[in-house]
Amino acid sequence: QVQLVESGGGLVQAGGSLRLSCVASGTIFSLNGMAWYRQAPGQQRERVAAITSTYNTNYADSVKGRFTISRDNAKRTVYLQMNNLKPEDTAVYYCGLSRGTGTVQFDYWGQGTQVTVSS
Repeated sequence: QVQLVESGGGLVQAGGSLRLSCVASGTIFSLNGMAWYRQAPGQQRERVAAITSTYNTNYADSVKGRFTISRDNAKRTVYLQMNNLKPEDTAVYYCGLSRGTGTVQFDYWGQGTQVTVSS
C-alpha cells in the first residue's frame, strides 16, 4: 500500500530555513501529483504548495517567494524548501499524494512533521 514518510521538521528562529522531505513507497510516484499541507492548532488544514507529475507548481499566497516545492522521482521524494520562516508558519506539515497526475485531490497522507518558528 502507499506510504508517505515526512522528515525535516524542527524548531527554528524567525528568518531561518528548513527543508522538509517526504519519501513515498507503494506507488509509481513519477505519475503522482504531490503536495504539502499544514495545520496549525485550532485551524483547518490548508494547502501550502503542490507539484504535478509534469513539474507544474502552485503555492498559497502566504508562502509565495519564500517556499519552493520540488520532486526527485529517482528518490521518490518531494521536498519543501522553506526560507524566511515566520512564526505564523508554525504548524504540522503533511505530505499528500494524488492517485492522479494533477493536484486537485490528494488521496494519501503522511503522519506529519512539526515545524515551530520562534519569534
